[in-house]
Amino acid sequence: MSERAWTTLIGADDLAPRIADPAWVVVDTRFNLMDVGQGRADYLAAHVPGAVYAHLDEDLSSAPVTDRGRHPLPAPEALEATFSRLGIGPGTQVIAYDGAEGATAARLWWMLRYMGHESVAVLDGGWKAWSEAGLPADAGEVKREPAVFRGAVRRDWLVTVDAVPDAARLVDARDPGRYRGEHEPIDPVAGHVPGAVNRFFMRNLDETRRFLAPGALADSFAETFGGAAPQDTVHYCGSGVTACHNLLAMAHAGMAPGRLYAGSWSEWCADPARALATGEAPG
Repeated sequence: MSERAWTTLIGADDLAPRIADPAWVVVDTRFNLMDVGQGRADYLAAHVPGAVYAHLDEDLSSAPVTDRGRHPLPAPEALEATFSRLGIGPGTQVIAYDGAEGATAARLWWMLRYMGHESVAVLDGGWKAWSEAGLPADAGEVKREPAVFRGAVRRDWLVTVDAVPDAARLVDARDPGRYRGEHEPIDPVAGHVPGAVNRFFMRNLDETRRFLAPGALADSFAETFGGAAPQDTVHYCGSGVTACHNLLAMAHAGMAPGRLYAGSWSEWCADPARALATGEAPG
């Protein structure tokens, strides 16, 4: 009997004995918004043996198609080409990881799921957990034999800017200070989309940067959603990355999938005609 698919999270101890399995592809997605070359440099210095690298700007984003945020979602055909180049085929088990928190890894996780690929999980605790466990590491670039990836796009998982105001519950994944408009280190305007509630993605993690237990996450999300069904919630952040962390946490909690507004605040605030809000959400 074949091994079950890993679809949300995997621990370092569970991944370690499987890194040589040709049916598994490990993808390093480490990235630093303030130094966009650092993630690749860190990967080249040391990574999970056999891992390939995917760059947030170059591989997990593209020229605008469905949105005009800071990290636009690539078109389905572009995603098929990228995943094929990374060696991901129809039967591949994919494991994504980043430095620790799981945000860029969750972006890759969501993109593969959006394209209909179920067998993808995020390394809980990321590279930090792997290295602290004393597990082996390699240096230099890894290139896998290309595969043939064919997607089945779940277009209803994606929300474009015009549909954002109709969300039953709009959830902002940024830190509370950015949500309230107290500071904005990246985008030109501070604040949040009117009607959105704040759920900082780091609330999904414990003090060791591992995801909380499913029950604790489910209770926390239920409070955030305020009675809205999980599948009716729309999630955004600065550029469609950390919002995927909330969507991954929902899946780990056994909840129905919410929807992603990939353009996020970086797209919303670019048009001065769009309303914005600051401070806490009413009520």
